[in-house]
Amino acid sequence: MAGTEDHHQQCFMEVEQGWAVLQHGINKLINIIEGNDDDKKIHRFSSEEYMQMGFPYLMARIVLYDKYHNFLKHYITSKVLPSLQGKKDEALVKEIEQRWSNDKVMTRWLTRFFHFLDRYFVPWRKLPPLEQSTLLAFYNLVFGEFNHEIKDAVLSLINREREGEGIDQALIRNIVGIYVDVGQGSMKYYERDFEDDMFKATASFYSTKAPIWLKTESYKDCMLKIECCLKHERDTVCCYLQSTSHKKLLEIVEYELMSVHERELKEKKQTDESDPCIG
Repeated sequence: MAGTEDHHQQCFMEVEQGWAVLQHGINKLINIIEGNDDDKKIHRFSSEEYMQMGFPYLMARIVLYDKYHNFLKHYITSKVLPSLQGKKDEALVKEIEQRWSNDKVMTRWLTRFFHFLDRYFVPWRKLPPLEQSTLLAFYNLVFGEFNHEIKDAVLSLINREREGEGIDQALIRNIVGIYVDVGQGSMKYYERDFEDDMFKATASFYSTKAPIWLKTESYKDCMLKIECCLKHERDTVCCYLQSTSHKKLLEIVEYELMSVHERELKEKKQTDESDPCIG
């Protein structure tokens, strides 16, 4: 019994000692990412520090794996989520863009620090690779709380551009890209958490346009406006979206601007053609 207790005590000490080495490197990485480091350059890890990061892989793998994910949760809840509180609209979206960029940098370095864990323990236990689980931790915690606000802000920016306002197109593209990045080759999050609402917002936006044009414009001008809208969706909005969305997006715009009002458009065309003052 005494021998077993001594072994457990030794393992505990090795785990704590190993984690302390890793924690030092992780804390330095956080300081760099958060802008608390003097020159803010990731490569300031010395070769000696980097070699030391390999020592903790002697510790219990399951404990290391759990500590890794507990650290991620703590970092996101203590640093990322507070930075988003109180921000709205474009300010919120810009902060998300920066935080996601930071998270990807952190992911690259953490997977290097924990490469032995990722190479041997994760496949053995049939767990998600650390890169995937790290990105998912960010997405589940951040988008789990803020996705409604993020999505609404992005859709609002798209509609503002449809109205002719200049916007930061790269910002939209980067935010939409998060839904794709976190899927690691799957469209699951993009389709579930963004695409469907984007289609609904598009239908809502254009459903108000054609009735106004039919009342105030000639048939020729109505068709010019419709073609202009379709061109905008093809040339601009489609640039933000995954290619799988393009066809349905254009179908929605055509439906709301033309199919719904097919009878009225036909009548207006006939009326205009019979009126010598129009044309």
